[in-house]
Amino acid sequence: MDASGHPPKTVLLAGATGLVGRHVLDLLLADSRVGRVVAPSRRPLLPHPKLQDVRVDYDALPVDAPWWAVDAVICTLGTTIKVAGSQEAFRRIDHDYPLQVAILARRHGAGAYALNSAKGADAGSRIFYSRVKGELERDLATLDFPSLTFVRPGLIGGERAETRTGEAMASVVLRALGAVLPRAWRINPASRIAAALVEAALQAPPGQHVVESAQLA
Repeated sequence: MDASGHPPKTVLLAGATGLVGRHVLDLLLADSRVGRVVAPSRRPLLPHPKLQDVRVDYDALPVDAPWWAVDAVICTLGTTIKVAGSQEAFRRIDHDYPLQVAILARRHGAGAYALNSAKGADAGSRIFYSRVKGELERDLATLDFPSLTFVRPGLIGGERAETRTGEAMASVVLRALGAVLPRAWRINPASRIAAALVEAALQAPPGQHVVESAQLA
């Protein structure tokens, strides 16, 4: 039992090696409400007593693996078109992978799903990036999760493993103007995004919810 008398939860984290994912993993491992973290990834993670580190190929996920049976899912998978190399590859990483994770976890009984989406996500957008994010939100909503949360950050603040030149330049400008910008346009620290995702997964509020970038500034 955790401090509130509830049994500890098992959480699946997809994207544990990314900027936001690393923060999410640290929070989950330190949280008394969490008994086990399942982290399917392509690269090994530092060992921890609560961590089940699973090697996977996201293009061929094992559909019947017992570790899909979790209480909640947090998905921080994502890339950029430049890093992915093409729009097709970007869609596969930012839409197909998160959706397949959701389908398999829901099939095995997961009741909550929290997605690191993006500001402006809209399935009808003319902007490819925003349209893909919106299409993912739309498709996740069809899976009937009792609790579904979309966290929509703007520019994410933090140190990435890879350099994203455009983000770095925008970050310099936004930091300089931070005090005068509306909250919706300020940098969203990765730590705050991670905290919002963790709370959404562990509290599992019924229904569908959106956490906008202004709430993360």
